Amino acid sequence: MIKNFLIIHFIGSNDKLALRINKDFFIHNLKDEKNKAEQLVLEIYNFLDDHKVKLDKNFSIIINQGPGSFSGVRISLAVAKGMAISKKVKLFGYKNTDLKDFNQENVEKLINKNLIEKKLIKAIYLS
Repeated sequence: MIKNFLIIHFIGSNDKLALRINKDFFIHNLKDEKNKAEQLVLEIYNFLDDHKVKLDKNFSIIINQGPGSFSGVRISLAVAKGMAISKKVKLFGYKNTDLKDFNQENVEKLINKNLIEKKLIKAIYLS
């Protein structure tokens, strides 16, 4: 069961971070800036630091796998994968179409209906 987690919704538009710690839920809207991809790690660090989050094996990261900006999805996946490797957190992904509104109720439904996946990379190449 996923209890404490960070969600990275970084697909190029309306980008957000969400955090659930001990049943408290927080949302952080990312600013629409030209260099927001460069600022993603700093935004995540500050968001986690503000809420005194400890990353460990009991923490999970959930990322949006798209559809969305190819660069945004790849950047968020790389950041999340780095955090998973360095801090031993669990990593999951979800499809943008499975989360209609970005709020606590819909995120809970996403998790409870098992709409998140552990296998994040399902590459499809078109020739």
